[in-house]
Amino acid sequence: MKNILFSALALCLALTAAAQTPDNNASGYAFTDVKILPTTPVKDQSRSGTCWCFSTLSFLESEIIKAGGEPMHLSEMWIVRHSFMDKAEKYIRLHGSLNFAEGGASHDVTEGIKAHGIVPFEVYPGLNYGTEKPDFHELSVVLKDYLDAVLKASESNKPLSTAWKRGFNAILDAYFGELPETFTYEGKEYTPESFAASLPIRMDDYVDISSFTHHPFYTRFIIEVPDNWMWGEVYNVPLDEMMAIIDNALEKGYTVSWGTDVSEKGFSRTKGIGVIPEADLEGMSGTEAERWGKLTDKEKEAALYKFDKPGKERTITQQMRQEAFDNFETTDDHGMLIMGTATDQNGTPYYKVQNSWNTVEPYDGFWYFSKPFVAYKTTSIMVNKQAIPKEIAKKLGLK
Repeated sequence: MKNILFSALALCLALTAAAQTPDNNASGYAFTDVKILPTTPVKDQSRSGTCWCFSTLSFLESEIIKAGGEPMHLSEMWIVRHSFMDKAEKYIRLHGSLNFAEGGASHDVTEGIKAHGIVPFEVYPGLNYGTEKPDFHELSVVLKDYLDAVLKASESNKPLSTAWKRGFNAILDAYFGELPETFTYEGKEYTPESFAASLPIRMDDYVDISSFTHHPFYTRFIIEVPDNWMWGEVYNVPLDEMMAIIDNALEKGYTVSWGTDVSEKGFSRTKGIGVIPEADLEGMSGTEAERWGKLTDKEKEAALYKFDKPGKERTITQQMRQEAFDNFETTDDHGMLIMGTATDQNGTPYYKVQNSWNTVEPYDGFWYFSKPFVAYKTTSIMVNKQAIPKEIAKKLGLK
């Protein structure tokens, strides 16, 4: 098993290293990787809305590597299954006034490990319903309908039965498989709690960061997004400091768990990129500017989002971020892992990101996002506290 894991890591590193030379898979863009941090291989969340878990466990797996531990694949469905149970209890306590869905956040993973421990993927794949990859199209409906039926039965002012949790847990057992109390890994016997304690990382070392003006900077607040069912808090910093934290983390060899919005027109699945383009009027000749001025709004938009070559991007401000969040233009719809830096053929910097949508083209499951995209569309990040610049950490009261 150990050899398999090292081989998988070597393959992953080989794939990322392969892009050290310009890559023209995406027409018009040629990326050269600048700094690539070790990660475990790209995974596939398939038909499940659990990117938050896949991205955060990939983040923790990279943290284990950085701390000198052996590469390993931690069980996503261990966390997801426990999350469903914890979420169900809160959903019932709030009489259904909670977003009970597949989504979540990075702190769901770290808090879940604190509460329930963790196991390797081999110990608990959590695929007990006939597919080789996660598929929640039936599961989510079944779980929600069960809880709603429990709530409906309580409308008669009768107390909840003592059976509803056992019933819900039985459904989880049926779909995910029964939870092991002990297991053997690499020749040693563990409980989920003792395995978590054996890892060279500690969940208290990780914090969530965001940047919005509807709360004071350098304070903590419960980020108001539907998937934050746990009501987890983030540290609030100005935009330039949030970006400085990302850059400092990568420079020091720490990856970043990234919550973002990929519903933007500037995100292209087929091209493997995310940008926030803007018309370069100053760079246009008189004839080009005149031609641009005659285009309809629809034609201008089509021209901006052709992804045929790198171009000018918008300068992102704190106000722009806030307005997009307040207007629901920025939503918490995806989680990924920022694990490196790159440049395009013009020398413009990008972040290299590992996704959990399998090893798809054009970059084998990795993506490139411009700094303006990350500045504009980040909902929150999770980082190791040691990755935060000291002057910012001091403002946040972190040690």
